[in-house]
Amino acid sequence: MKRTWAIVIVLFLSMMFTTLPKSAAAGSAWAVIDADTGRLLDGSNENVQLPIASLTKMWTALTFIESGADGDVVISPAAASAEGSSIYSQQGAVMDSDALLYGLMLRSGNDAAFALAEHAGGSVDGFVDMMNEKAQFYGMERTTFKNPSGLHHEEHLSTAYETGLMLYFAMKNEKFRKIATAENFVYRKGDEVKSWRNKHRLIHTNDAVIAGKTGFTKAAGRTLATYFEKDDKRLIVVTLNNGNDWNVHEQLANTTFQQYDLVTVAKKGKYRILPGVNGELKRPIVLLLNKNEVERVSHVVYIPRNQGDKGAGTWTVSLNNELLISAEVEIYK
Repeated sequence: MKRTWAIVIVLFLSMMFTTLPKSAAAGSAWAVIDADTGRLLDGSNENVQLPIASLTKMWTALTFIESGADGDVVISPAAASAEGSSIYSQQGAVMDSDALLYGLMLRSGNDAAFALAEHAGGSVDGFVDMMNEKAQFYGMERTTFKNPSGLHHEEHLSTAYETGLMLYFAMKNEKFRKIATAENFVYRKGDEVKSWRNKHRLIHTNDAVIAGKTGFTKAAGRTLATYFEKDDKRLIVVTLNNGNDWNVHEQLANTTFQQYDLVTVAKKGKYRILPGVNGELKRPIVLLLNKNEVERVSHVVYIPRNQGDKGAGTWTVSLNNELLISAEVEIYK
């Protein structure tokens, strides 16, 4: 293993910060995260395990897409008779997996969830194992899935923060992003035509909202995940068990957009790293920070030894010793 040199650069500026004024009642939670880094910006009860209802389907969709399964799916009797919200697929019908993914995300079809799970996992239980393995891989230690739809189970739980991470990771997948950002979808197969409108109301009414997922069960209450994008700032808001979720999401997003700025913490260009060792950033490093955080940002440049006159290093940026972002830096002598 190559040894590295670490050069630390700390930025100091003095500014003020105010926190979001909302708290969550017992049995409910909310979280706001930076959609570019996955960093928790604020929340209440954000790490408390709660039922998340159909927000589960964000992970169902990503797990299916990343499994590599595709093609036609035969709707089984179990899928066709799945309890709860539905796209009204018929037993024995053959549907394209992409259409089922749209039905899953836009209309929250439980029948679509079970059909996709059976197709990709060989069985619903096999697919749920895949969902849990993927959650562990992404570091979501407080998340446990028991089914692909979000129907109530005492052990089917996550947190507001980790549910936000589900959308954060999923939106990095181009296919998921295309589906999740669709306002409408029309499915045609032979003489059959189905038209689905995205259930997430804010996608249709708020220009800053580009994706999200709704959810509800009696045990979970209303659950909602929303992806906001405004002036190149990107946020994910999640509320669990909140009856006023549409308004709360807009309020939290608006407040956060006001309190956080995009800050260039490292400009594009050439830097002297060590005597006789230089580095060049091909792109600026930009982070979403509030005024009080700018002074607590630190930089570390890792330089592999014995790489000759030129090579690639890594420029990392941390806040309070938490790694936020890394970028490649060209090292030359």
